[in-house]
Parts: sequence; structure tokens; C-alpha cells
Amino acid sequence: MEQRTAHLIADVLIEALPYIQRFKGKTVVVKFGGNAMVDEALKNSFARDIVLMKLVGLNPIVIHGGGPQIGQLLAKLGKTSDFVDGMRVTDSETMDVVEMVLGGLVNKDIVNLINRNGGKAVGLTGKDGDFIRARKLHIESKDKLDPRQPEIIDLGHVGEVASIDPAVVNMLGCSDFIPVIAPIGVGEDGQSYNINADLVAGKVAEILKAEKLILLTNTPGILDKQGSLLTGLTLKDVDDLIADGTISGGMIPKTRCATDAIKGGVSRVHIIDGRVEHAVLLELFTNQGVGTLLLNR
Repeated sequence: MEQRTAHLIADVLIEALPYIQRFKGKTVVVKFGGNAMVDEALKNSFARDIVLMKLVGLNPIVIHGGGPQIGQLLAKLGKTSDFVDGMRVTDSETMDVVEMVLGGLVNKDIVNLINRNGGKAVGLTGKDGDFIRARKLHIESKDKLDPRQPEIIDLGHVGEVASIDPAVVNMLGCSDFIPVIAPIGVGEDGQSYNINADLVAGKVAEILKAEKLILLTNTPGILDKQGSLLTGLTLKDVDDLIADGTISGGMIPKTRCATDAIKGGVSRVHIIDGRVEHAVLLELFTNQGVGTLLLNR
């Protein structure tokens, strides 16, 4: 039994070898969210994945969300959350909580996990080193009585990425450190803005010319209408799947984030199941993978 186990381990390492060789020195941006952020076993497997990536020569950059944790603290404070198109309306008080949770509790928890597993993680927000410049996000009401005069909905301190200065991340990535980034940006007026973590991950991957962008989700990936996993998708495939309703709901903005990153120069994007232990390693270093691969072709 022990000899068989040893052979299995050797087979796994041999399968991983060409991928390790191919990606050595490359930047991989990983968006960490969903169940993987709240399940202790999944959190630890994710941390080990990131540490191993760094040790074999890749440059992982982690960008995380934290919506459920923000909601829990707001509820404890007796503050209700309103959502428009899946985005939390964020007044000044809520923004204080967002910064406390994303930039403090969640960020430092991930940093601590990676460090406990042998890595050297450093926590950042977009305000550090003027890393993420944001602008206020404006959205139009879908219930327009007069299409010529659309209603603009004010979401408060909800932003979008205006620009990214990668200097601080490049400095960390070229050393032994692993950047862990909370998606908080700063506007020209000095105001803080809460930005969707998928969007930040996509923009960071674009600016850094990342080899890969990996988005962890609570689904196996992009599924067809029969529930089977789709992979090896092109940009045209994605457009067709959205047009015929196969990709719908919350998967549309995530998929658009992936295709925008590809158009911006990212070689490959993976949408993978964060509920699977070691999902990141399985997608990166095995022939089969565990999610949907989107290609630039």
C-alpha cells in the first residue's frame, strides 16, 4: 500500500512538472471569495495552494471579497443593507464598516493563514501606495418611465476602477512576499470606495499582464443548459452563451469580467469551484482541471 501511494504521489508530481516549468516567473491573480472564504478546511487548503505556487516560482496575487462578513457586522450594528443589481448601497457609516471588515478583519485573516502555512503575505488595500484609483459608480434605473431621461441611482461609496498604479504590487511580487489585496479604492477627492472584487481582480490582472486570472465561485464553473461543465471557451462562445440564456444571472458579470481581462491582455482566465479543496492547484497543475477555462482566440 505504501509503495502504491508513493507511485501515485510521483505520478502527480510528474503531471505537474510541465505546468510548473511553463508558469515559473509568471504572475497569477486569484480572486478569493464565496464558500472558500468561510469554510475552515477550504480556507486552509487555499492558503497552502498559494504558498506552494510561490515556492515553485509563480507570483500569486490574491484579491478577496467579503460581502457576507460585511453583512454580518452590519446586522450586529442594527444597520440594514439595501442592494441594487447585487451591489450594496454604501453610505458613509456603511463604508466605515466595509473598510474595517475588508481592510482589517478579512484581509488580516487571509494574511495570517498564508503566513501560518509557510508563506510571507502582506495585506494591502487600494489606498496603500495609491494603488487603486477609483471613481464613483453610477448606474441607471432599469424601470425607466422615460428612456430619454434615465434615472441615475446613487449607490453612495460604491466605485469602479479608474486606474491602477502597480508599483507597490510589483515590488512585493518580485520578492518573497505575496500581496493580499482588499478591493477598496480612493477617489480624487480622497473618498474611499468599495469596488467589486471580481472587477478589481480583472483590472489588476490586465495591468500586470498576468498569465492567468483565477476566479473562485460557488459553482463548478460555466454550465450548459443540461448542467454539464463547459471549458475551453472563446470570447465568441461566451457571447453566444449569454445571448441564448445559458449564461444568466450573477454569472453574467463574472463572465464579462473574465472576457474583459482577456481583451486586456490576460492569456487565460479560469472560473473554478472554490468549494473543492485545493481547487487552485488542481486547475493550474493537472491535465483535467476543475473549472471553466476561457481562452483568447
